[in-house]
Amino acid sequence: MKNYISSSSINTRLSHPSVLVNIAEENYFAYVQDAAADILAHSNDPLILLSGPSGSGKTTTAHRIADALIQRGARARVLSMDNYFRSIDSYKEEEIPRDEEGNVDLESPLRLNIPLFSEHLKKLAAGEEVNMPIFDFATQKVSGDVPLRRGRNEFLIIEGIHALNPMVTNDADSFCTCIYVSVRTRIQAGTGSVLHPRQIRLLRRICRDKLFRDRRPDQVFDMYKSVTRGEEKFIMPFKTRADIEIDTFMAHEPPVYKAMIYNELLRDKDLLSKYENYGQIMDFLSAIDEIDPSYIPERSLIREFIGDLGR
Repeated sequence: MKNYISSSSINTRLSHPSVLVNIAEENYFAYVQDAAADILAHSNDPLILLSGPSGSGKTTTAHRIADALIQRGARARVLSMDNYFRSIDSYKEEEIPRDEEGNVDLESPLRLNIPLFSEHLKKLAAGEEVNMPIFDFATQKVSGDVPLRRGRNEFLIIEGIHALNPMVTNDADSFCTCIYVSVRTRIQAGTGSVLHPRQIRLLRRICRDKLFRDRRPDQVFDMYKSVTRGEEKFIMPFKTRADIEIDTFMAHEPPVYKAMIYNELLRDKDLLSKYENYGQIMDFLSAIDEIDPSYIPERSLIREFIGDLGR
């Protein structure tokens, strides 16, 4: 089911920014609490596989669900599938996954050590110890490993973009609870045009990559085509495997992004106007009022993309 909110509705609610923020945060909190209750209701599934496309808020949501489980008396930890990336020097030339343009396909599940990950899932579910690899993004190599065992009555939340892809997890959904998180809400302008959830996640990426990855907006736009293709091929076809779905959209995020990046996007119009999504994003941002990022709570999911901004 598609959710919609109008840009005019967001602007009206911005007359009381704290109220808008609190309502949006409470809606997300309710999703997390419902997920924790569902997990406990299926406690025979000791592992939770949590997937979602880039910019969906996977990492924050995984940790919030772990917190909610702990508050309910359970034990829980979060693990990242990123540690199962293969070392760049482990590929033979013919094994390197490539996209249609011949570039290294950064979205491909073949970048993962699939046999090892599948083996570890089964052993962790059975309470056996494994040596989980540690992947170093700076060198693009596995730098070592650490012993890992699921504790008695402990839930392990394993998050990653390919966590629901059967090529990677095989039959793991028979002993795992599966969760899919993403932006599901669309923003509708007075003209009737709609800002797609994918474009909202693109705004998240522009903010995050500027702050944490030293990437310019044009570099993020450049990557967008490949990221989108990877989502459509390797992630979204498997969201139907999810037992639980969470909409991570918050009504206050577009006004925050406007405050953070609108002027830069406008300044670089000559450079960015060639990109397919630029015009529509700018039309929406120009129609939405700003909100000071200081209104955003410290533990908000949005902080995954905007940082602490000196808090």
